[in-house]
Amino acid sequence: MKREETQVTPLVTPPVTLHVTEYGDRDADVHLLLVHGFPDDQRMWEPVAASLPPEWHVITYDVRGSGRSSRPSGRSSYRTSLLVEDLIAVLDATLPTGAQVHLVAHDWGSIAGWDVIAAETWDPRLEGRIASYSSASGPSLDHLASLSSSWRGRLRMLPQFLHSWYVWAFQVPWLPERLLTHARGLPWEDDLRDNAVHSIDLYRANILPRLRHPHPWRTSIPVQALVATQDAYVTTRSYEGLEARCRDLTRVEVEAGHWWPRTHPEEFARLVAGFVRVHA
Repeated sequence: MKREETQVTPLVTPPVTLHVTEYGDRDADVHLLLVHGFPDDQRMWEPVAASLPPEWHVITYDVRGSGRSSRPSGRSSYRTSLLVEDLIAVLDATLPTGAQVHLVAHDWGSIAGWDVIAAETWDPRLEGRIASYSSASGPSLDHLASLSSSWRGRLRMLPQFLHSWYVWAFQVPWLPERLLTHARGLPWEDDLRDNAVHSIDLYRANILPRLRHPHPWRTSIPVQALVATQDAYVTTRSYEGLEARCRDLTRVEVEAGHWWPRTHPEEFARLVAGFVRVHA
C-alpha cells in the first residue's frame, strides 16, 4: 500500500505541528481518518490500515502530545476544542475538495471524535464532511455527564467511575508525570511512556469541566459504537441511551479488552470496513 508522510500546521495558539501519514491515493472513492488515543500514537493503526481495502485512502496522524507531533506544555493546550481544530487541519490538508471522510477513533481519539460530530452541526468547516463515525473505547463526556446528572444516574454509573480511578489520580499536579517517568514494568514501550507524560493534561483540561458543563447536541451522522465487553476502563453502561443523541446508531458488542484495535486489528478492520461500505 502506498504510504506518504507529511507535516500539518493548524492555525491555533500556541502553534503545533502534526505528523500525518497517508495510505493509498487521495483520488480514491473512500476516505478514512483513524485517530488514536492515550498513550498511543499513530503507529497503533498500522496493522488496522494493512487490513483495510488497499484501494481506500486511509489517513492517520500523531495527536498533539504524542509521537512526532508537537508536545505543547500547559493544561489549556489539550482542550478537546483544540483537538477538533487539529483534526480539521488534517482534513483540509489531506481530503480532496468536496470529499467526505469516515472517522474512526479509539480511546481519547474517540472522546474528541464525539466533539467533532457535535461540532459538525454548527461549524461550517465540518458541515457535510463526515460520512460516518466509528467509536471504540472512548465515551462522549457530554453523554457521561447526562447519564450521571441525577443521584440515580450517579449510582448507576458508579461502576464506570470506579473503573476510571486513574482519571481522578491524573488530576493531581505533577506527581503522575513523575511516577510515569520513573515507572518500571508498565506494559508500555518507552516512547508510549513519553506520550503519556506529555499528554496527561488531556484528563485535567477536559474531564471535570465537561462533566460540570456538558454541551447539548444531536447528530444525524451514522454512528457505530464498537463496545468492548471486557474493557477494563470503559464499561458498557457508558453507551446506554446514545440513541437520544445519535439518530442513526449501530451498536456492536465485541468480546475484547480496551486495546483490541492493537490485539485484534483484523477484526477491528472488518467491522469498520463493513460499516463504511454501508455508508459509502
